[in-house]
Amino acid sequence: MRWSQIDFEKRTVTVGRAKTQAGTGRVIPLNQPAFDDLVKWADRLVESNAEDYVFPAREAAGIEREHPDRERIDSSRPIKSWGSAWRAALKRAKLQVRFHELRHTCITKLAESQASERTLMAIAGHVSRTMIEHYSHIRMEAKRAALDAIAAQSSQTILRACVNQNVNQLPAGDSKASAKSLN
Repeated sequence: MRWSQIDFEKRTVTVGRAKTQAGTGRVIPLNQPAFDDLVKWADRLVESNAEDYVFPAREAAGIEREHPDRERIDSSRPIKSWGSAWRAALKRAKLQVRFHELRHTCITKLAESQASERTLMAIAGHVSRTMIEHYSHIRMEAKRAALDAIAAQSSQTILRACVNQNVNQLPAGDSKASAKSLN
């Protein structure tokens, strides 16, 4: 990813080349924690320009330190190995997770937050409902919360909704009334 793909004013990132045509070029809003971390990261690489890589190649530059050795950072080339950077981050955080699992987790949390299918597909770059189903794994607690929310509604509210719906129905076989309502 290059700095030119990030719009700091709009707090968005534009996806570059992706595995699918639908994934390439989509614009994704950055939530506040991601944006804050990106700003902090950008402050550490102040000499970068728009075509430089956000995660540049570095040779023992100590890039994770507050003041990395800038002469050992080559922003014109991307980081050599995401794998080694990912393993180092996991080790520091004392976590065991595969990078791709973050995608599943994000899509699941979006689905659980009641984001629409279209929103999920736009963020994930999916073109089919099948892929959304593959990536989202709605947890039992989210299912329970959704059903408990229905039960929390008073029976009076539910009764009122049913009455309103039935009052507006036309009598069976009354074609003149049906025709009038359609006009």
